[in-house]
Order: sequence, then structure tokens, then C-alpha cells
Amino acid sequence: MKPLILLFFLTTVSLSAQNKILVDLTDKDSLNVDVFISKNNFENLYYIKDNVLFKKSDKQTINYSNIQLGKITSVHTFNPLKINVLYSDLNTVVILDNRLAEVSKLDFNQQQPYKNISHITTGFDNTIWLFNQDFQYLELYDYQNKTSRYKTIPVSSKVLDLTSNYNYCWLLTENNLYCYNYFGSLVYKFKNEGYTNIKAYNENLILQKANDLLFYNNKTKTISTINIPNMLISQFFVTNQILYIYTRKLLYQYQLKTD
Repeated sequence: MKPLILLFFLTTVSLSAQNKILVDLTDKDSLNVDVFISKNNFENLYYIKDNVLFKKSDKQTINYSNIQLGKITSVHTFNPLKINVLYSDLNTVVILDNRLAEVSKLDFNQQQPYKNISHITTGFDNTIWLFNQDFQYLELYDYQNKTSRYKTIPVSSKVLDLTSNYNYCWLLTENNLYCYNYFGSLVYKFKNEGYTNIKAYNENLILQKANDLLFYNNKTKTISTINIPNMLISQFFVTNQILYIYTRKLLYQYQLKTD
């Protein structure tokens, strides 16, 4: 009975609240793009404009475009040496290097068994996490060997977002948020209380709920509101205690005070 009691405790206290997380505005820049993706420690800025993926630094701007694959659905830059780009209209994933040159192109229409992919995110080594919407489960897919290493138990509600680091993968559905380890085993889950987007922050999460951002502390199993000004959030990203918020035309940079 002890494992069952522990699981109930974790899923219950994860919804409790604590004091607000404070932030300091450290920078604000003009930015006119369609989708802000991320900014890393080396000041590389990733974004989408006119269905073209751009990587901008102080020295140069490079881009990747593949109009034959249709509209870019999502881009994941957690590993800047293996950037994952999903084109869901043609059920295809492209892996790019740090120069935005193609490393691999995965056309799941041509693979057996067929996989109908709606969401992807970065895995470890030569893997990516795929959400197979026909079977409603996650797969840790080895794109070099073209095999699935692990599959999760199917979920029952619509998927809203997917994010990861090398150790964990988080799946947000209309009903629940799930955390899996790299073996595909469920670590924890809790009820979705109106969250629409998620970003991994070490072992923690940043959750978006309307125009609010919240901080999920994995250690204490608590959720706290991040004390940002009222703004219309288009996209956001977090890395190394820096929270980026894009509001159409402006990119804000905040220092998070989570300790």
C-alpha cells in the first residue's frame, strides 16, 4: 500500500500554492517575428518568420527553409547540435545541426509501421520523443536505427504541448500533465487546471495559464505564480534562470528568483 499512498500524496500537493516567484526585468528588445522559439547562453536567437527558421547571433543570421514540407509546426532547440523541426502536414521531422544544415529527414509516411505524429521534442543521444496520435501514446524514437525504444501507456485526452530535457519528458493534455523518465515510465501526473503551454526548467516547469505564467517546483511539488506585469504572451522560453517572454514586437528578458 505504501507506493499507492505516496502517489496520491504527490498528485495532491502538486496543486498547492505558495508565495509568488519574483522577477527582475533585465532587457527588452524589439522583435518582429511570427514565432519566437528560444534564446540560448551564447545569445543565439531562434525564431520563425514567413515559414523560415532563423538563427541570429551578433555575427550573422542563418536560416533554414523547406517549402515542400509545408508549414513548420514546432521547433525544439534544447540540443543546439540536433535541432528538431516538425512539419505535421506531411508527417515529417527534420534534424538540423548548429548551422541549420539537414542531418536527417524522417518521413513517417514511408516508414513501417506507419506513425501519425502530432508533437515531438528532444530526446537523448539519437532519439526524439514522438506523440503518436493514432494510438495516443509517446514513443522514444531512435532515428538512426528507425526503431522505438520505449512506448508509454496511452492517454485519453487531447494533447496540448510536449517538452523535455535529457532525463524527462512532460506531456500536457486537456485533462492532465504527465512526467515520464527516459524509459517511458510515468514519474508523476497532476490535473490540468487550465494550462495551455509548458517549458522545462531543469527538473521544474514553467506553465502558461491564459496570460499568467506559473512555476512548478518539482522538489516541493508546489505551483507558484510568477510575478510578471500584465501582458499578452505570444510565446515564452526559459533557460538558466532567464525567462524570455515575447509579446509581438517586443522580447522581454527577466531574471527569475526561484531560490
